[in-house]
Amino acid sequence: MTEAVMNADDAARISVEAAVRAQLSKALGGVRGTLEGAVPTVGFTISWMITKELKLSIAIGAIAAVILLAVRLAQKSTPQFVLNSLFGIGIGAFFALKSGKAENVFLPGILYNAGYTVAMLVSILARWPVVGFMIGSVTGDPTAWHKDPAVVRLCSKLTWLLLLPCAVRVAVQYPLYLAHEVDLLAASKLALGWPLQIASFGAMIWVLTRGRTEPTAKVPEA
Repeated sequence: MTEAVMNADDAARISVEAAVRAQLSKALGGVRGTLEGAVPTVGFTISWMITKELKLSIAIGAIAAVILLAVRLAQKSTPQFVLNSLFGIGIGAFFALKSGKAENVFLPGILYNAGYTVAMLVSILARWPVVGFMIGSVTGDPTAWHKDPAVVRLCSKLTWLLLLPCAVRVAVQYPLYLAHEVDLLAASKLALGWPLQIASFGAMIWVLTRGRTEPTAKVPEA
């Protein structure tokens, strides 16, 4: 086989990692989607730590989300990740205002992370890892990825990396919630929120960049 033919073959061949990296970027919303999900929570947390005013802090978080939503709508781009954040702020506000306890702002997030931890662990054990469905959500076929064992193995590794931040948050924040340590809860929300998620995504990108698994079945291209 000539060098020219080998180069052509190399160019035509797509690794599992390359395909998953492209699809995962779309499903997670990229850097902008990650930031949009974090800004409203950061606004609430910083306001609470400074003012100790529950209603003001909730309002600041909600206003930040509404501004980000308005920008998305003005640009006619998908508001999915802003809406997710706005929904989270709304649920937390309901819990806190109904009970009058500031720590209850953080309860939905703790429950959310606990639920995700359990769901992702079960998906890995069942060999239907959550990341595979994230890929399927942007390819239009939710289960085609499962036909390739190489993709399943890779998605299991990536799902572990998504699971770990959720498990760490629950392990740290739930005892603080039970102890009514609102300031420490707020600080942990900052420390274990966006920075930990970025670290998780960074580790996923490292795995996807480092490996080159040849697919044994057709992998959807970006």
